Amino acid sequence: MENLQVRRVAILGFGTVGKGVYKVIRKQQEEFPYIIGAELEIAKILVRNKAKYSQEVEETILTDTWAEIIADDSIDIIIEVMGGIEPARTYILEALRAGKHVVTANKDLVAQHGHELLDTASQNNCDLLFEASVAGGIPIIRPLKQCLAANTITEVIGIINGTTNFILTKMSQEGMEFQDALALATELGYAEADPTADIEGYDAGRKIAIMASIAFHSRVTFSDVFTEGISKITAKDIRYAHEMDYEIKLLGIACNTPEGIEVRVHPTFIPKNHPLAAVSDSFNAVFVHGDALDDAMFYGRGAGELPTASAVVGDVIDIARNMQNICTGRIGCTCYKSLPIKPMAEVKSSYYLRMQLEDKPGTLSALAGVFGENKVSIFKLVQKTRDNDTAEVVIITAPVKEKRIQEAIKTFSQMEIIRKISSVMRVYD
Repeated sequence: MENLQVRRVAILGFGTVGKGVYKVIRKQQEEFPYIIGAELEIAKILVRNKAKYSQEVEETILTDTWAEIIADDSIDIIIEVMGGIEPARTYILEALRAGKHVVTANKDLVAQHGHELLDTASQNNCDLLFEASVAGGIPIIRPLKQCLAANTITEVIGIINGTTNFILTKMSQEGMEFQDALALATELGYAEADPTADIEGYDAGRKIAIMASIAFHSRVTFSDVFTEGISKITAKDIRYAHEMDYEIKLLGIACNTPEGIEVRVHPTFIPKNHPLAAVSDSFNAVFVHGDALDDAMFYGRGAGELPTASAVVGDVIDIARNMQNICTGRIGCTCYKSLPIKPMAEVKSSYYLRMQLEDKPGTLSALAGVFGENKVSIFKLVQKTRDNDTAEVVIITAPVKEKRIQEAIKTFSQMEIIRKISSVMRVYD
């Protein structure tokens, strides 16, 4: 194909994802004229230390100066894969104001400043795409914005953190305790040296905030998301879950209810016959319910060099096509509503409780009395073990508001006959 336009891109950052983007673009170079109707060329790669990468890429495209990129009018598209809030936010805003289109994989930035970035893109008739910010290589942002736009979406739930899913899979399938599974995840490279963002649910919280904003057309930020991690889960909890036909998964849950948006991340008992229960190892999946669609699930690799690069380059292709057809900026911010966020205290769920009780007459009736005072109905109660004068019981409640179960737990913690509340988890109904 002759006399094709060349769309030039700059990559900001050359870590795992940046290298993946470079590889995918290079590999697909001959395909772009047919896919896009134009050629795609890497013009610059922004790094801190050019010498460090001079053996991996051509020295002529390496730069350590942002000004060199922003001042180059021939660069059409900026690919931000640096991570963090600053200087990424500043660079993206400057790029959009200069008329450059942007692709980012930065979930922290989109979850915290997405509204500002999308408004700036709209004001400058630019595209800002961020498919890779939520579930790596799994397409979910574009389907929510485009393919499912005819639906009123009422629920989005997902396994959206590969590290925690790997840990819980090892605990479930091999009977590992949490610390052993975390050590293995770290050894294999699934967990960072500091795994806090993953195991405490913060990473998943940012992702579910982004998806909720798009699905429900109302702005949701990370600060709106209730988060609870997996570090207190034991192999015993998982064994008991299996006995009752459940798996335990760290779920991001967003529901659009008449009282407002519920948005939360926490370990959850999910029935074994639910499609998400079978998602194992580092795989991710997002389950969507819409009024016309009914149910659909998106499944695949949620992270990694090439899966994430797949989503990033897919966005680049989309922008390049828009440029070719002079239709950039056609899908911007979709948050045209202002829905309230339902307080976690008002969210209804069933609960799993594992408790150590004094083994004597009247204990269970006292337990039932506290539940009754707080309008908590017991769906199932099973005594699991007895050791001297202590009995371990497992309880599944009927659906009840969070505030009522927390009031009951507060009372239990002050009762001598309740020796320990070992575990409390929500159950997906």
